[in-house]
Amino acid sequence: MTTNGGFEPVFCTIVPPHVLDRLARHEDPALSGPARRSLEHDAYQRTKRRLTTVIGAPSVAPPAGAAADRPHRTVHDAGHTQDLPGTKVREEGSEPGSDATVNRAYAGLGATFELYLKAYGRHSIDDSGLPLDATVHFGEGYDNAFWNGEQMVFGDGDNEIFLDFTIPVDVIGHELTHGVTQHTANLTYFGQPGALNESVSDVFGSLIKQYTLGQTAAEADWLIGAGLLAPRVTGTALRSMKAPGTAYDDDVLGKDPQPATMEDYVRTGRDNGGVHINSGIPNHAFYLAATALGGHAWEKAGQIWYDVLTGGELKKDALFADFATLTVKATRERYGAGDELRAVQKAWEQVGVRTL
Repeated sequence: MTTNGGFEPVFCTIVPPHVLDRLARHEDPALSGPARRSLEHDAYQRTKRRLTTVIGAPSVAPPAGAAADRPHRTVHDAGHTQDLPGTKVREEGSEPGSDATVNRAYAGLGATFELYLKAYGRHSIDDSGLPLDATVHFGEGYDNAFWNGEQMVFGDGDNEIFLDFTIPVDVIGHELTHGVTQHTANLTYFGQPGALNESVSDVFGSLIKQYTLGQTAAEADWLIGAGLLAPRVTGTALRSMKAPGTAYDDDVLGKDPQPATMEDYVRTGRDNGGVHINSGIPNHAFYLAATALGGHAWEKAGQIWYDVLTGGELKKDALFADFATLTVKATRERYGAGDELRAVQKAWEQVGVRTL
């Protein structure tokens, strides 16, 4: 395991707080009520996550005799409470039940484990066989999903704006990848390092989806959270890596605020310095590199990004330029000074990030 300076007490959600803030102010209680409760849940969980730096997180080890190249999944049902982990409803090797949410969570944990193992030789989130635990049916109409440093948690959504958070496999992959980052580069969750933290989760969340569907970079939709928005919402997903700023434009949610280039970089004190907003810039750089390289994006572009995340040189307070420079270095070391290097250099150039 490569860890940079100890674990950062990060509480990561798939829906940005600025989206829930907007919903919480809506005059329709069917929209504002679930959003307010979701924000309250998130505030509580965020505080609880910070406490782990004081009292320590419980140590979780794989079961005795568990194979390192096999996932060890457990899914719990919170029964619409906030009690974690809830009642165990499915464990590794058991047959699917009648609850589609449980089955999707189980499958998504497995898809994430498989991509990291088959593509990068990584044994679970911590590379040491960490059991993959998840809780579904969290809270009442909870409008989010999160990684709390120990497990995945999924809300059912309010069925007005958001549907069940287990529907998009890339949401599951995104949140579990926060765990990979926690155990490797441990990027600080604020400003540009925080946006890189979010972007890395979007990158590998998208790759998990593409791997599951057997898609090439050209075939992929490059959307994060497609299928999550309810029918009444004018939009396709939470974010677009192909075209940041176009995922939704809705009278309730507003317009997707993500920039695609540094020219439109957003300076804000909200959302931990805009971590869910400015992540659009490195997201777009990855999309440009992956589509230029062609084929399956997890094979070359994904390998380069994984090399940087796990290589030990990425500092926890890295800026976009630092990350970009390391991708160029990793590309040169792995593929030489050919088409791959030119594709990565051009991708960062197109989004306005200089490489040193």
